[in-house]
Parts: sequence; C-alpha cells; structure tokens
Amino acid sequence: MTTDGGQHRVWRPDWPCGLGVLRLHRRGGGDPTFRTDGDLTWRGIRTPDGPTTLLLERAAGLGEVRATAWGPGAAWVLEAVPAMLGADDSWEGFEPRHPVLVDARRRFPHARIGRTGLLMEALVPAIIEQKVTGQEAFAGFRMLVHRFGERAPGPGAEQHLWVQPDADTIRQVPSWEWLRMHVDPARSRTLVSAARVAGSLERAVTATPEEAERRLCSIPGIGRWTAAEVRQRTFGDPDAVSYGDYHVAKDVGWALTGTPFDDAEMEAYLEPWRPQRGRVPMLVAMAGLRRPRHGARMAPRTHLPASVTRRR
Repeated sequence: MTTDGGQHRVWRPDWPCGLGVLRLHRRGGGDPTFRTDGDLTWRGIRTPDGPTTLLLERAAGLGEVRATAWGPGAAWVLEAVPAMLGADDSWEGFEPRHPVLVDARRRFPHARIGRTGLLMEALVPAIIEQKVTGQEAFAGFRMLVHRFGERAPGPGAEQHLWVQPDADTIRQVPSWEWLRMHVDPARSRTLVSAARVAGSLERAVTATPEEAERRLCSIPGIGRWTAAEVRQRTFGDPDAVSYGDYHVAKDVGWALTGTPFDDAEMEAYLEPWRPQRGRVPMLVAMAGLRRPRHGARMAPRTHLPASVTRRR
C-alpha cells in the first residue's frame, strides 16, 4: 500500500487495544467518513488544522497500533490517536454490582471509551439523528457529506472516503437542500444555529463535559440526548447516558430487571453508578442484551422529497 506523503506513528498501548472502540463514530454501514478493510480502519476527519485521512492498523502480535495520516491535520490527528482509542479512560472506581454487568465486564475486560476532542464532528450527525429512524438519519448524514463535504486527502479518495462539511458550509446550506436530504426544518435550524457558534462550542472541549452540555443545551433544539451523544464521543465521558433514546432505557431495564424502563426509571436505577453511569448501558450493549422486539417499528417518513443518488 502506497503511503507516500503521509506522516506515521507507531503507538504501543499498555493493554490489548483493539480498533473496535472507533465503531461508536460510524454512522451506519454506508458512512462515507469511515471505512474498514480487513484489519485496516480508515477515517476522514476534520481537525482544527484541516481535513485529514487517518489509517489505523493493529499489529496484535507486536502489541502496536500503526497510524498514518495525510492532509493538513495529519500531525494533530496522530497526536490524538491514543485518546481516540481509549488511553485516557479508566474503569477505576466502577463496581459492576449486578451479575449481568459482572459477566459483561469479565467478557470485555479491555473495553475502553475513546475521546476525539472534536465537538462539531459528533454534534452534526447527532442532530441529524434526532427523533428519526436510523435509516433516515444515516441517509441524511450521507447526503450531507456527499453534497457539501469534501474528499479526504491523500489515498482517502481511492478509499471513497469523505470529510464532513465545516461550519461555514453548513451555515450556507439552503433550506430546500436540507429537505432534499430528508432533514426537516426543526433539525436544519438546529444545525445552522450550532454552526453559527461553532467556534465557541469547539472551545468547550477544554472545559468539563458538564460545561459543554450547558453550552450545547443553550442552543434551541439541543437537549439531553444530543448532548450525551456528544459527551460520549468528544470527551469519552463515562457518565454520559443517552436519555431520550428510543431503545436504551428499555434495553437496560429488560437486561437488568426483566422489565423495560422508561427514562425516569433508568435515571433512578443508574444513580448508584454516578459518575460512571454511562458504563452500564455500554456493558449491556456490548453483551448484546436487547429486549425482544414485538411491536411495530418506527417507520421512515415519506412526505419529504426523494433522496438524491448516492455518490462515491
């Protein structure tokens, strides 16, 4: 594989670090900013220094993670690789308490939560995912990236890899284009409002997750669910819980008590795990514990304009 022009880093973590931690950043199987090819993981990332292609490979036999990056943000993203893969995360002080969680922790002893330090990268798709089906949300994100993003630098183009649009571009997307991407006016207004204060929001990455949530929730259209999704990815916050999610509370309640929870019940149940409440739904999900789905599923809406053809 040609890596001419790329910058390289070899990192040796002190635990059996896998690349699965990055799956949290993948927005559906067709995410144009994320590719896997065997043991290789490719990401198109907009860093504070500019767009970047990041290639990661785990050399398990050597205990190494090999990273190569191209583009203006290459040095920035290589510096961030350990944090992205969970080097700053610690399970110290977390007590599983429940047999289901004890078993999940035993099965996944090296699980970590990574952090990117990139707030808008997490916020834009989270807003698009508000109150719609995953199918609709992922399609909307793909169309936004293909129509208004840019090709990832270096060999990223050969991998059909893209980078999300920047805040200036999002601010200028016309209302009719949002509709063509199946993003309704409520979500598009929130996206544009967030893009207008993107500089202030990005500076919040040096604050606490709680302060970042306060700033996020000051924007009309952003609530606890969206803020938690950002806290999980941007800060690697182990206390962030996606209250308001269609499945999380029900699955946690079913897995741990046999009865699905609503948000209020889950919030009360998780209180003993503060400040690491988010690890409980994380372990439930890693263990593959989901309540049986018997009812009708939420259907995608059909009143918005037809989607545009996917571009590679």
